[in-house]
Amino acid sequence: MILNIESDLQRFRNIVRGKVRKDLKQYMASGEMIGKQGDKYVNIPLPQINIPRLRYGKNEAGGVGAGAGDQGDPVDGAGEGQAGEQPGEHELEAELSMEELAEILGEELQLPRIEPKGKKNLTSVRDRYTGIAKVGPNALRHMRRTWRQALQRQILTGMYDPARPTFVPIKDDFRYRSWSSKAEPQSAAAIVYVMDVSGSMGKEQKEIVRLEAFWIDTWLRANYKTLSTRYVVHDAAAREVDRDTFFRVRESGGTLISSAYKTVEAILDADYPAEEWNVYVFQFSDGDNWSTSDTRLCLELLREKLLPRVNLFAYGQVESEYGSGQFIGDLREGFEADERVVLSRIPDRTAILQSIKDFLGRGR
Repeated sequence: MILNIESDLQRFRNIVRGKVRKDLKQYMASGEMIGKQGDKYVNIPLPQINIPRLRYGKNEAGGVGAGAGDQGDPVDGAGEGQAGEQPGEHELEAELSMEELAEILGEELQLPRIEPKGKKNLTSVRDRYTGIAKVGPNALRHMRRTWRQALQRQILTGMYDPARPTFVPIKDDFRYRSWSSKAEPQSAAAIVYVMDVSGSMGKEQKEIVRLEAFWIDTWLRANYKTLSTRYVVHDAAAREVDRDTFFRVRESGGTLISSAYKTVEAILDADYPAEEWNVYVFQFSDGDNWSTSDTRLCLELLREKLLPRVNLFAYGQVESEYGSGQFIGDLREGFEADERVVLSRIPDRTAILQSIKDFLGRGR
């Protein structure tokens, strides 16, 4: 019975995974998973799966209300409100771990596994049961080895009777699982999200950034044991904020992108040495900058201060009716041959899937 249940559960999970893969683009655009996420799991709404119903009795014509009684007679327990002729909508939620979600994302986008380059001095102690000991707690008693030892003792002492193979282990027969502790290095990554919050970046543009950041985090957490995330917002001036502020802040004014690059440089200087950390910078903007002189300064800061210390610099241009969209062209002209720089246009939510593939498809 247990094996059958486990088989059914695995079959159901495969169905869920298939549904998520099929509608991954829709989930990315809607943000349903983000609103239902926990620390390690997300709840996936699956309205396509019908809730099963049991029907008793013979397969004959009729149905509910077909028994004895006259038209208009009251029904015990009837609900209030107007009756309808359409069936109700049933939505089933299935739980999926963040690791499974990352695996689906990687399979669907054919993302290569990331090869860490930083060597952050982080270790975790992992216990492994590698041997057998003569002493230990009862919870770790190895019954098979204990009975085998008892059998060997009886054979060697001549006490074993093949006609009546019964024996009771004594204290010296008991065997226990033993373990060894091993320190394993962990790869560490730091993500710095940068977003333009000037007057030309509206609510929809910020929501696109929020959705894309969720999926980027999901993939990077599947590749790194330790992940540190920082957030920078800017208009004409830049400042570091927490995650909630990053996605909710509303500001206005002009745009000086160089102010954000200087803030990112200060964060990396203070906390993330390039030789220890795998650093990712994801910048989102509508492509508007205050002046060509500031754009030249941005290219200089990126070339001399940021690129030498990052695995990847990803720029996503979220299209806005108020932004000029010029900055992505300036970056392409300045860094077209540099594999550390990835550029992506994000006209709307449906482009999030392709944008993530652009950013993470190089496996850096």
